Amino acid sequence: MMHLIKLFNKWRNERFEEHVSKMKVENKCPDCYGRGFIVYPANVYSFHSDHFRCPGCEGSGLYEDWKPH
Repeated sequence: MMHLIKLFNKWRNERFEEHVSKMKVENKCPDCYGRGFIVYPANVYSFHSDHFRCPGCEGSGLYEDWKPH
């Protein structure tokens, strides 16, 4: 069972690294895919709130502004 968990975590980390590399080439934030905001379910969204802004890039959508958390 532990071997399966280790394999899964390795696969997940490799997939994340590939995603980050792709976003770096495209100069897009890996968290929001360059949109500058995070898509939330409709019941969480509010026009009068700044909470939907991407916390990784602070709303710019650029890779160079991305801060991994």
